[in-house]
Amino acid sequence: MALPVPAGVGNQVSTPSPSSNVAASPERARIDMPRIAALAVRAGSMVEQIRGRLLAPEARKVAPVYSTAQLAALCGVDKAHVAYRITKEDLPSGRLTPAGGKRNFELSELRAWTRTYRADKMRPAGKKAFTIAVGNFKGGVAKTTTAMVLAQGLSLRGHRVLAIDTDPQGSLTTLHGLLPEAEISEDMTIAPLCDGSQSDIRYAIRSTYWDGLDLVAAAPFLFSAEFALPARQMQEPGARFWDVLNAGLESVRDLYDVIIIDTPPSLSYVTINALWAANGIVVPVPPSGLDFASSAQFWSLLADLGANLDAQGGDMAGKAFDFLHVLLSRVDPSDPATPAVRQWIQATYGEYTLPVEIPKTSVTSNKAAEFATVYDVQKYEGAAKTYKRASDAYDAFVDLVEQSVVSSWADKAQVQ
Repeated sequence: MALPVPAGVGNQVSTPSPSSNVAASPERARIDMPRIAALAVRAGSMVEQIRGRLLAPEARKVAPVYSTAQLAALCGVDKAHVAYRITKEDLPSGRLTPAGGKRNFELSELRAWTRTYRADKMRPAGKKAFTIAVGNFKGGVAKTTTAMVLAQGLSLRGHRVLAIDTDPQGSLTTLHGLLPEAEISEDMTIAPLCDGSQSDIRYAIRSTYWDGLDLVAAAPFLFSAEFALPARQMQEPGARFWDVLNAGLESVRDLYDVIIIDTPPSLSYVTINALWAANGIVVPVPPSGLDFASSAQFWSLLADLGANLDAQGGDMAGKAFDFLHVLLSRVDPSDPATPAVRQWIQATYGEYTLPVEIPKTSVTSNKAAEFATVYDVQKYEGAAKTYKRASDAYDAFVDLVEQSVVSSWADKAQVQ
């Protein structure tokens, strides 16, 4: 005999018993907007509690400190050379640990070293910031983590980076230690840029816990941009809805070396703006059948849209990107489907596929639960081999993207 369903308990599905002796189940409460609003309050409260525990002290993230060995590796020298250079007193000397045996460097100090020792990879005088959009029309592909790691990694290597969160979910904002619903106001997002009340993105830029990395945040109300942009296109003669973000970035392209844009997992008006503001694209694709199929749709829709916008824009050259990188992300060697889908991805994307894979490890999984990335880890409590596998993969990824950026700057110099 079927049991009665308690009133107001979730979205339960029951099959009425054909027996006429069974009493009718009590009518379930409707899930109306006030109930959903109450659920939102509960969810927001839980996130804030979790952040309060995991981001202590004061619920704010702090950047790690770095050893002499880490500094030396980023600068491409050995520890003995670092010790020698410190004696010249022209670069930050860090601080000796209480025991006096080791020397640690703050992030800002490390960046002073990397900018000096990696001067040939810094943005040449007179060149503009290189803009990279990280995109995929499917969620759960490590898109936001990829954007955050790329921003952190490039700043570690000496570049000044601006990260822009254009996803109303605000995941990139959360990775910076901010709660989108509670701490982000409209003037910290691209919303005023999209509705036309601002034309220069500088109003929205904020510094972060990570030296050399600034942020334009996002929050759920940013979804209003999906209505504001087409409305402007209809109301303003000569408007170019796809070029709003690109135009808003123009004033800061001399202030930063690289601009990283995290996009929504859909082909939205905001996503289009992010792609058309970018010089390069990074598309994370996990080796699974559904993710591979989704990535195929990404290119098809992007090509159709691009042809249409090129025709509307009147630009004979049309939109073009300096590079396009497909990154295998969340790779699980134990998944039996991985080898086959990896082959599909490599056969399809060929030279666009980066020669590095980001593993699905406990390091990235655990740190994601702490609103952090592998670069936020000060001391990993698990197996050193596991952490090294993850950090080496991300380091290789950042190095490859940096090579593409540096090459693009050089190519533009030759053309000019």
